[in-house]
Amino acid sequence: MVPEDGGTGSAALARAAASARRRAAAFAGPAGKDALPFALVEAFDAQIRGHVERDPRIEDERDRVLIAAVKLAETPPGEAEAVEAARRHLEDAIDYLEQAVLRFGVVNRAGARAGLGAAGIRIGAPHRA
Repeated sequence: MVPEDGGTGSAALARAAASARRRAAAFAGPAGKDALPFALVEAFDAQIRGHVERDPRIEDERDRVLIAAVKLAETPPGEAEAVEAARRHLEDAIDYLEQAVLRFGVVNRAGARAGLGAAGIRIGAPHRA
């Protein structure tokens, strides 16, 4: 996978975050509540998590997404205001995860091979040819 942004992983990160946001917005109720948390981080895990150095700040934000997704999934569908509040909380958690990766994510060798940028640089760093 080679991102359209000239080699940095910020485009891949944006796609993973957009995927999570779409799933959060489309979640309609308890039918898939057990699958929701991991479905939200699926693209992140596949495209980003194994391609950046492990950082506890990123892992904490990923955990926050999972927790917020569980809260949304467990909110009774008949409580529209509570559902929307839980959905906003989840969207905020996704934003914070994206920001944490941009701030702290350092491309590892696997990420470099995947075209996310040079190993050792921040994933959000500008690409230099």
